[in-house]
Amino acid sequence: MINWNLFREMETLRREMDAIFGNLAQEQDERMAFLPGIGTRRYPRINLREDADNFYLAALLPGIEAKSLDINLTGSTLTLSGERLGEDPQEARWQRQERGHGKFMRAIELPLDVDTDKIAAEYADGVLRILLPKADTVKPKRISIKTGKK
Repeated sequence: MINWNLFREMETLRREMDAIFGNLAQEQDERMAFLPGIGTRRYPRINLREDADNFYLAALLPGIEAKSLDINLTGSTLTLSGERLGEDPQEARWQRQERGHGKFMRAIELPLDVDTDKIAAEYADGVLRILLPKADTVKPKRISIKTGKK
């Protein structure tokens, strides 16, 4: 049975469209990352690494309060969402506005199952760090070999 994943299919479609239009989507203004449906794949910027037992995810989220962050795991898809509050544009006339604000969402497909009871997250200095322990069922197991000799 094939395991169908909506986010994986959407990412494949995006890549195909980028190839057709010469990666125009990557040249969009960074503010687009906060518009629904346009730049959700680009924010927050993440690093995802692994060792034999865990995945380690670090997401850059400067200027965002921890209480506005939401982390969910559904199957093997980790979703980060939240909101960066903007400054009131009525207070001053903008000369330049490069920092985006508004709601964001990013879905990250994990390559293996994780142990949901042991997930831990911490947020400090604008960096969200998530420890995702691999499920015991996906960790390599050493198999001993019995010989016929006594």
